[in-house]
Amino acid sequence: MVGQHSYDPADGFPRVMPSLRYDDVGRALAWLRDSFGLREYLRWSSPDGVVHHAEMRIGDGFVELATATEEQPSPRTLGRVPGALVVLVDDVDEHHERAVAAGAEVVSPLEDKPWGLRQYTALDRRRERSVPADHSAAKHK
Repeated sequence: MVGQHSYDPADGFPRVMPSLRYDDVGRALAWLRDSFGLREYLRWSSPDGVVHHAEMRIGDGFVELATATEEQPSPRTLGRVPGALVVLVDDVDEHHERAVAAGAEVVSPLEDKPWGLRQYTALDRRRERSVPADHSAAKHK
């Protein structure tokens, strides 16, 4: 286990945490770290070394990764992507470069949006949409 923490919101844990299902949580940890800059916070593995549950962090946000099951399949198993994970980063241009260099499939270009975000959309290894953005499109003009 990488770390332990309290799940109590009174201790600062967020009240909402996305939970994503992967066929290979260990590969997902490495790819999300290398492509999108998330850092591993917690890992639970079976005695044979297979990672079944992990948590990653970016800034003050958490995301849980868990092994896909029949009851909670991965998007790859479903054949479709049910949503997107929006991540606010400090510099979306730098983030975009890093993701592309790591092999992320960009499906909508980096651009300023009329609602004030500068963002792009990429697919992660499980074909889930990630939407990295920064909070001020105006600072890029």
